Amino acid sequence: MHIVILGCGRVGSTLAHTLEDRGHTVAVIDQAPDAFRRLRPATAKAAVRGAGQDRDVLVAAGIETASAFAAVSSGDNSNIITARVARETFGVENVVARIYDPRRAAVYQRLGIPTVGTVHWTADTILRRLVPGSPGLDVGPLWRDPSGSLVMTEAPLAAPWVGRRVEQLEGAFPLRVAYLVRAGHILLPRGDETLQAGDVLHVLTRSADIDRIQARLGEGADDRQGD
Repeated sequence: MHIVILGCGRVGSTLAHTLEDRGHTVAVIDQAPDAFRRLRPATAKAAVRGAGQDRDVLVAAGIETASAFAAVSSGDNSNIITARVARETFGVENVVARIYDPRRAAVYQRLGIPTVGTVHWTADTILRRLVPGSPGLDVGPLWRDPSGSLVMTEAPLAAPWVGRRVEQLEGAFPLRVAYLVRAGHILLPRGDETLQAGDVLHVLTRSADIDRIQARLGEGADDRQGD
């Protein structure tokens, strides 16, 4: 694949090198020539100086044949505008934009541009580690699909579910257990896996159901899901 990256900061340069190590070709765009010093000499040869909103700059970076585009510059406006140009003008299928303002991130997500809200994501991640189990944190979205309809949430196992099976939990709620963390180890559980005290569940559910699930997860096991 050929991948174009807007922004040659720490994130952009790391992405470029990682993608190259995986066998992809990469072109990095940035307005500051000094930024390209972060790149390996071979990677820097494909660097393009200019603004991401400039069509000629994007074409010079190979956007017309690119399979993916990442906008990770320091400017929210530049990132989202360029991401939309890549998607809507050049038809790039896989596009993602980094957004610092969490209020904007939600808006752009609804426009069909997958976003990584740096500030919001970092703050939520730190809060989950500082105060595990706090209401509204551990079951908040960790991931959301581009359409915004599917989310992944994290939730410590409620006491009434200890000793029950994964399939019973999935039968009681509109969710699927993607994986769980047990004593620091990640497990991909089968339906007959018995849940244990201290398990942290990572579940997939519809965005429309997340509030209901958040309210009910701690209420106890559904008696209708018998052994």
